[in-house]
Parts: sequence; structure tokens; C-alpha cells
Amino acid sequence: MKFNDFFVGQTFITKSLELTKEDITSFATEFDPQYMHLDEEKAKKGRFNGIIASGIQTLAVSFKLWIETGSYGDDVIAGTAFNNIKFIKPVYPGDVLYTKVKVIDVEEKRNETGLVTVKFSTFNSKEELVFEGDLTVLVKK
Repeated sequence: MKFNDFFVGQTFITKSLELTKEDITSFATEFDPQYMHLDEEKAKKGRFNGIIASGIQTLAVSFKLWIETGSYGDDVIAGTAFNNIKFIKPVYPGDVLYTKVKVIDVEEKRNETGLVTVKFSTFNSKEELVFEGDLTVLVKK
């Protein structure tokens, strides 16, 4: 979509994605090697009663699901900011996530471009909000 195709209030719903224990531990091994993501025995004794996904993984999955809608296509130039990031509830193995993406701001820029800011609200299969964040990208007009 071109910049002029986006408008404040516009909402998109992504497809869903299940996070398996293997997905969680594989991601954590490489990018967030903390016990609550890797050590099942220690994690069971902790605050979350078991292994949970890294918040960074939840953010990455939310972004992936949004990009896979194809809404930006080849019209996106680059991301410029990711703000107001909130990890609200833990994501457990077997949780199925989807993201509601709402356009919250559009700002025309020079050189045939504009900034589009969207709010990600990611939910699990119980309809519990697990993550929020605002992404701003530069898009062609």
C-alpha cells in the first residue's frame, strides 16, 4: 500500500501463529539465553511456573505476522521507530498469537514519502493482550 492508502483508524488483523516449546527455546538460545526461556526445571520454580517466550520473540512474531499481511509490500522504505513497547502477559509454549494492527498516525513528508505509525496489539488464543507497541515506518506516496 502507498502512504495515501493508509488512514487513521484503519485496522488490520493478522493470521495466527503457534509458538512451540522448541520455537521458544531455539529463539532464546540464540537471542535471549535466560533461564525462564531455557531451563524448564528452574522456570517451574519461578514467577511464571514454566518456560515462557522472550518478549523480544513476541515482538518479532508480531512484526512477522504484520509484514506477512503484505500491507506495506514494496512501498515501505524503512522503519524509523518502535515506541511504547509493553510486554503485558507471558507467552507460553502452545500459545497461538495474532496481532491487531491499527493506524494511529499518518504524516506527510517531502520527497514523495510519508510516515505511517501503527499500534500492534498482540493477543493469545484466550483473547488476552500479551504485547503492545507502536511502529513508525517511512512509506512511498
